[in-house]
Amino acid sequence: MPNNTPRPVIVWFRDDLRLSDHPALHQAAASGGPLICIYVFDEDSAQLRSPQARPLGGASRWWLAQSLRALAASLEKRGARLILRRGPAAAIIAELARQVDASAVHWNEIEIAPHRAVADDLAEALSVAGIDHHRHRGDLLATPAQVRTKEGRGLRVFTPFWRRVLGLGDPPKLLPAPKTLSATQGLSGDQLDSWMLEPTKPDWAGGLRESWTPGEGAAHHNLTAFLDGLPGYTEGRDRPDCAATSRLSPHLRFGEISPRQVWYAARFAAAERPAIAGDIDKFLSELGWREFCRHLLHDHPDLAERNLQASFDAFPWITDAAALHAWQRGGTGYPIVDAGMRELWHTGVMHNRVRMVVASFLVKHLLIDWRCGEQWFWDTLVDADAGSNPANWQWVAGSGADAAPYFRVFNPILQGEKFDPAGDYVRRWVPELASLPAKFIHQPWTATPFELAAAGVTLGGNYPEPIVDHRVGRERALAAYAKTRQH
Repeated sequence: MPNNTPRPVIVWFRDDLRLSDHPALHQAAASGGPLICIYVFDEDSAQLRSPQARPLGGASRWWLAQSLRALAASLEKRGARLILRRGPAAAIIAELARQVDASAVHWNEIEIAPHRAVADDLAEALSVAGIDHHRHRGDLLATPAQVRTKEGRGLRVFTPFWRRVLGLGDPPKLLPAPKTLSATQGLSGDQLDSWMLEPTKPDWAGGLRESWTPGEGAAHHNLTAFLDGLPGYTEGRDRPDCAATSRLSPHLRFGEISPRQVWYAARFAAAERPAIAGDIDKFLSELGWREFCRHLLHDHPDLAERNLQASFDAFPWITDAAALHAWQRGGTGYPIVDAGMRELWHTGVMHNRVRMVVASFLVKHLLIDWRCGEQWFWDTLVDADAGSNPANWQWVAGSGADAAPYFRVFNPILQGEKFDPAGDYVRRWVPELASLPAKFIHQPWTATPFELAAAGVTLGGNYPEPIVDHRVGRERALAAYAKTRQH
């Protein structure tokens, strides 16, 4: 007698750890067959196929573990389970598809060269085995193919890029999360703890746990809370002493929320409250910058390694391990820089304005190669994104696309006084300066010995003296830039 049992359908989860607006899951569930939802932790295949691939940093590994637990719980509530496997993703999924006689495999595309290479390997293996596969539009508002010049190249300047994306109209409509799912039984998987994604000896993730709740539910909570309190975002987003930003970047990084969901929620908020339309446009342009960076990465897979502007290949970077370590640990003697670096170490993120200040300080005041900073951020950021991280570092260094001019050297004193005027941000992250009056807190060396003693501050003791004079650092950076331009 014929076997009328539906053949299973496999959904390969990647950097899209959510159930709503998940095209691959939506189409697989609509097929009517029992689902096999799988996540493969594969740190080797991409590196074998693409020299630009690199393993997750420590903070991102911690986030991934929490996000997978949240996804597994969401699937279980709907009748499915998340199968975890470790190893070469293409081989594991192709073998699983043959083993269970799957009717199809679905996944969402990720427009990053190493990810595409692994997906291409899987597609080839499935084709050889005669198993259908479906690649769905991934985690961008617009695909790279939609935003090209007449010559077929990607755009290198943000404003015309974003204008082109907006000109495409609204992105595809949102897809609801399946209410119920049928699942194939009897398949084994790894225990998440066996992957050792979370630090133990020592356990340095206490600040991350204190600061974040990974997962799809938290992502939507943050989006709703942000849009409810949006008025003033255009100015407030530059103030690290205020809670004016969305806190969505790590959720977007791991696909716990899609950029389309953010887009439509923001557009709906603007329609409901026209007074915040300007703030919404500014916020969406930040989403657009993420998109721009990802498109740059698509065209330049070695974005984290090579200057986009070849003239910077001759830049006279300095190797200074002591200065780099002081910067990493928040011990430069410049309070706004040190506050940012300590915020990063504790929470896995840093306010965007402060990211620009600390990056400028490293590459200009200290003349340390931007790649050193990019690598540190890659390891310590929970939102470390393969496109945004190197693109932003190159923007600050002046070597990237649509880059800030190199001679724009952020003054960390003035930046602190302008964007943290009362010193609240510095007081939170550099508590040894907490008792200093606001007029001294961004340049404590200008206080008298009596004022320093009254605040419990000992320069060169419990707080370092500046490791480089701002004026000297700026002049040295400009001289190095002038020398580079002569080549």
